[in-house]
Amino acid sequence: MATNFRQEFIRFAIDTKVLLFGEFKTKAGRLSPYFFNAGLFCDGKSLRQLAQFYAKAIAAADVPFDMLFGPAYKGIPLVAAVAIALADANHNVPFSYNRKEAKDHGEGGNVVGAPLVGRALIVDDVISAGTSVRESVELIRASRATPAGVLIALDRMERGSAELSATQEVVRLYGMPVISIATLDDLIGFLENSRGMAPQLAAVAAYREQYGVKNA
Repeated sequence: MATNFRQEFIRFAIDTKVLLFGEFKTKAGRLSPYFFNAGLFCDGKSLRQLAQFYAKAIAAADVPFDMLFGPAYKGIPLVAAVAIALADANHNVPFSYNRKEAKDHGEGGNVVGAPLVGRALIVDDVISAGTSVRESVELIRASRATPAGVLIALDRMERGSAELSATQEVVRLYGMPVISIATLDDLIGFLENSRGMAPQLAAVAAYREQYGVKNA
């Protein structure tokens, strides 16, 4: 099935302890029953597997793009790894990333790698406040390229200060798609089909009911 990789990704994230269950305080002050930290994909094997999942999500979404862009800092290793995974799947595309501060010597500027041209797909881990996406969109547009969408690992499908999630805000503000390897609903589906995970399922489902977006 085309969607199997999403469930496989959830299992992968749990096995690598990138996805944990318990009680975790979010930036918004909420007590979340799960915690996802993509920064813990921090060895060669797990990063390679993560990039392969990103590549599968791209293929499933079928969003046209010409190149990849990784926002500093977390997006830098991600965009390089995803470009390699796509090349392994016979889809060789250029990529670039930005510096936090412009360089005034050598090649100069604040963009490293391929020139920002055409349709650039932004690669990141998650969308929280949306700051990274906004900065990326501004940089891409300043180069007269077009932001093609945002590729993330997990969509928490969680309301912000209003009724929309951070992901939905990006879609509304910039008119571009957000592609995720998996969503909170995929996590719930995984827990529903996993033996011995009833307590985690109940906690995550209750959190979804309280803070989840209504029409995700």
